[in-house]
This record gives sequence, C-alpha cells and structure tokens, in this order.
Amino acid sequence: MVTMSAVTGRSRALLIGVLVLCAAVVLGLLALQSGSGGPSGQGGAGTATTVTGTADVPTPGATASPALPTRMPTGTPESTTPGPATPDPTSEPATRAPATTQAPEPTPAAGHTPSSGLPTIAESDLPPEAWDTMQLIYDGGPFPYRQDDSTFFNREGILPDQRRGYYREYTVETPGSHDRGARRIVAGEDGDLYWTDDHYDSFRQIMEMQ
Repeated sequence: MVTMSAVTGRSRALLIGVLVLCAAVVLGLLALQSGSGGPSGQGGAGTATTVTGTADVPTPGATASPALPTRMPTGTPESTTPGPATPDPTSEPATRAPATTQAPEPTPAAGHTPSSGLPTIAESDLPPEAWDTMQLIYDGGPFPYRQDDSTFFNREGILPDQRRGYYREYTVETPGSHDRGARRIVAGEDGDLYWTDDHYDSFRQIMEMQ
C-alpha cells in the first residue's frame, strides 16, 4: 500500500511543476509585450546589448508605414519660373483707339442759371484785366473800387429776370482810363457771369473752359 508520505511527495512535485510552467508562460508573454529581440546575456548576469540598427521592430497590430527616401536627388531641378510669353502669330493685334485732339468746348460757369439766351464769349477771349477781376470774385476780394460787389439792379432788363440782390457788379480796369471805365463783369448768385464793355448797353454770358 502506498504510504501517506509518498502521496505528499508526489503532490509537492506536481505543484512545483505547475508553478514552473506558469512562470515560463508569464515570462514568455512579457517577452512578447516588450518587443525586445536581443539576448539579455548568458547566465542572467550579462549586460544588455544596445541595438544600433535603424530598422524599427513592428508592434503587433500596427500598420507599417512606407519607407521614405533618405538620399536627395543629385540632378539639377528644372526652373519653374515662367519665361516671357511668346506672341501668337495667328492672333490679331489689338486696335488702339485714335487719340482725341479736339479741344473741349467752352461751357458756362459752374452752377450757372439756365441758358440766358444772350450771346456768349469764351473766357479765353476776355482781356487780361477781366481775368484779374474774375479771380478777385472767386477769392472774395479785396476789390479796388468801393462800388464793386454792390447790387446790380438790371434796370436795363437785358439779363434774365431774377430777384433783387441776385446780381452783383464788378469793375474791369481799362488801361489808360482815369476812372472806372465802361467795362464790367456782373455775377449771379448761381455762378453765372456776364461781360459788358459798353457800360450795360449789351451783355454776353461768359463761357469758362473746363
């Protein structure tokens, strides 16, 4: 008959074998998880060898990425700068519009009243003294005579009818004259200008060049 001591010894041996097997399985799983492919040295006392290779150890379940080239091309790249455009011999040349050389037509002063129906005179046809008077009108003076910038009542009725105070008169110097002379410019509030060289007997509307 088998003694109690023999049964106990077999149980211990079986238990030790199971523990050793479990330890081996655990070590194998740890080795797979760490991904280390190099030996750890003989007898468990050696120094771990450093891997100097450039190849990466793939991780289980990971998708390998394509390798990138490590050498730069030695050829000279072609220039991408566009060169001068080559004219198309089949295309028709653009037609350039002829330059306009016609002088602009004189127009009444800015802000003038509707056409007065009077004869007109271009600003360029006025005497230089009239230009000086017009400049004083634009500048607001000072005027050489006390009668200048006074109300013109249009008693002759030649100019278009307007309310009292609409027109103002200004002296145009006459070379060699010892008084104000007969030349005047009458200005309307809307910017219309009228020229007389016979002391209000006749008027012409001044047309300024634009």
